[in-house]
Amino acid sequence: MKDRGRRRHTTRWVAGAVLLVLATVGVVLATRTPQEATAVQSPLVGRMAPMFSGADIQHPDAAPVSLRALRGRYVFLNFFASWCGPCQQETPDLITFYYQKAARDRADLISVVFHDEVASAENFLKTQGAPWPALNDPGGTIAEDYGVTGPPTTFLVDPDGRITVPPETGPATQADLQSMLAQAQKLARHGGPSPGA
Repeated sequence: MKDRGRRRHTTRWVAGAVLLVLATVGVVLATRTPQEATAVQSPLVGRMAPMFSGADIQHPDAAPVSLRALRGRYVFLNFFASWCGPCQQETPDLITFYYQKAARDRADLISVVFHDEVASAENFLKTQGAPWPALNDPGGTIAEDYGVTGPPTTFLVDPDGRITVPPETGPATQADLQSMLAQAQKLARHGGPSPGA
């Protein structure tokens, strides 16, 4: 009888400890600063960006969008979904950056649909007034090639086709995009990181 009581008591303590650990982890994750939340290491940094091409869901009759065709320019690659709250949060910053900075700095922006219906994604972009190309990613092939596990995630590909700065995860601000571009331009002047750096 005593053994049963002890086991119940021990089980309660273990369950309580597990709940306490989970609650602590939840608090830590919820109170991270945006900088901590967006820091991500990618094995692609210092390597050639995976190639992709496809039809622009906003302009299906236009020529296919291809990373290879944009060689010589900086290309921001933004994975998004219409159902994603942080994607909705970042879109005004992407639009401001696109109009104010991208043209001046010879940078392009391409969106990739992440696990979303094409019609929903297209409607979201049009409603927001996002004029850049967007690709559907059936089966998640592009996302898999880039190691993307959730939106929003934004990569920057340099004019040589390499990823030289870490991607942004979470809603990217105009300042984040400008910082990524400035870092990539600086690395381009000094040779860039070695593969896997």
